[in-house]
Amino acid sequence: MTTPSLNTQSNAQGSFGAMLQQARKSKQVSLEEAAAELFILKRHLQALENENFADLPQATFARGFAINYAKFLGLDATKVASSFDAAYPSELKAKSVNNTNTPLRPMGTLQRDTRNRIRFNPLLILAVIGVIVLAIFLFRMVSNASKENNAESVPTVDDVSEIEQAQGASIDSTTGVGASGSALNLGGAEVGPAALEVKLTDTAVISIIDASGSTLIEGSQTSGDYQLSGTPPFSVKIDNVDNVSLMLNQEAVALDTYAATDKQASFELAP
Repeated sequence: MTTPSLNTQSNAQGSFGAMLQQARKSKQVSLEEAAAELFILKRHLQALENENFADLPQATFARGFAINYAKFLGLDATKVASSFDAAYPSELKAKSVNNTNTPLRPMGTLQRDTRNRIRFNPLLILAVIGVIVLAIFLFRMVSNASKENNAESVPTVDDVSEIEQAQGASIDSTTGVGASGSALNLGGAEVGPAALEVKLTDTAVISIIDASGSTLIEGSQTSGDYQLSGTPPFSVKIDNVDNVSLMLNQEAVALDTYAATDKQASFELAP
């Protein structure tokens, strides 16, 4: 006797996948139309309907996809979320915890003033500065080349960026689904809150949304210091990085490495 694969769960009547598929067909909505509306890949919506968990991204995104898909189809999001949690394989939950990747890696520690001066090797400092300048130059060259190559291409539904995918998985805190947002309870492993310090030297348009879908700051902001706190990873969008400096848990974030030639930046951030 063979056991069902973790990649494919039964799509029996009453399962969340069957509820999603039946609701979509009743509304006469195609997978392509739903994917374009929700900024979620078509193959991920198909995997949700078939309960093919192995074809979905990490559990946090997958659960958020299921909840937003249910809302789009007019279903009870809480019921779908509970059914998703019950059906999600425990083996994949453990794997999701162990394979969590963070986009921000510490590049060193900040130097604080001390009574004894620390001597630095000038040649080493020049070498580090040269490497950073070269990295920024190469990054901008690749970015410009990519924009020129894609200038005449038409984006398809499958061309969903990481930020749009995060928007597809983020949950509005006013929906009443629960304080956990899109996060899945993975055997008690929780991500602690992180502190953000945003300093504006001039007016800038900035948006920061945390992993629970809570908007920490949004829209045009005047110059000043803003102290924020939320659950990482954060989805960050800035219209002009020259007017903004950002610190995560008192660690400076090099915004120039995320900025395009128009000084706009859009990225995910976590400690």
